[in-house]
Amino acid sequence: MTETADKPAAPRRLALATVDLRFTMALAVLFGGVAFTVRDDGIAYMLSLIMVWAIFAIGYDLAFGTAGILSFGHAAYFGLGAYGATWAMLRFGLPFSVGLVVAAAFGGLTGIVVALIGRRVTGLYFSLLTLMLAELVSIVMLTRLRDLSGGVDGIAGIPRPSFMAIDFFANGNFVWIVLGLFVAVILGVAVLRRSPLGQAFQGLRQNPVRLEQLGLNLGRLRLAAMGISGAVSGLSGALLASLMMYASPQLLSWKLSGDVLIMTLLGGSGTLLGPILGVAFFEVLKEVLAAYTDHWYGVLGVIFIVGTIFMPKGLAGVVLRRWRRA
Repeated sequence: MTETADKPAAPRRLALATVDLRFTMALAVLFGGVAFTVRDDGIAYMLSLIMVWAIFAIGYDLAFGTAGILSFGHAAYFGLGAYGATWAMLRFGLPFSVGLVVAAAFGGLTGIVVALIGRRVTGLYFSLLTLMLAELVSIVMLTRLRDLSGGVDGIAGIPRPSFMAIDFFANGNFVWIVLGLFVAVILGVAVLRRSPLGQAFQGLRQNPVRLEQLGLNLGRLRLAAMGISGAVSGLSGALLASLMMYASPQLLSWKLSGDVLIMTLLGGSGTLLGPILGVAFFEVLKEVLAAYTDHWYGVLGVIFIVGTIFMPKGLAGVVLRRWRRA
């Protein structure tokens, strides 16, 4: 009886994942359409900012929503990615594309190191360990490595790419680079989620005991999940540094780890669409609330609590549920 009931589950999940990807790509097309039709520098900057944060949230959700690893320290991968790209471009004169690779490497390796340090703990203990290690990295960058990080002043003048005499210092041009990488990350993560490794990540979240009984090494799976998640987070950090043309130790702050968790939960974890919707909702609401009150974080906190009560699967859950009913 259980076997019969389970048979349609796989096709149903596949159909849902396909719809999730289609909605996500439709959002990317919408972003591109807005960037093409509304030739406004401020709009282009806002779109770029949303897509950069969305890449960060997608990377975070690889660990959280897909592999079931709750992390409070993803700002470390994000910030080190930003600094890795900054050092590569400013200190060594490497091109923008190489800076992105360096950023992904910094974020991915840091994620692997954190997973190695915490290989003997799981659950909330691992989550607290990630917070502690991320804060340690932030403090070291502010104090011991302030000559490299710029200390509280940070590093300004981070370059943008140069290609075929196109002025990428104009936000209207730079947004297309961000959009291209945004789409690449979406497609890459979609392929990963459907691959055997991605299925193993989901098994790690749903039933780690059964995975272990099947002979899979849970420690190596956690290493892979944290490494890939860290690499995507590092890539987004590099993009933000280039977008703002500035990097500071604030990019390593625990507040950023909290923000990306809130964005992911608001949008709906375990989906591609959710983190993007969560980021867009968070950023737009922040801009609106900040115009009326300095205490916008408190208002946002109330909205987050209400949202998690009435929309436990986030905004994406509402969208996908309505599609299933249609």
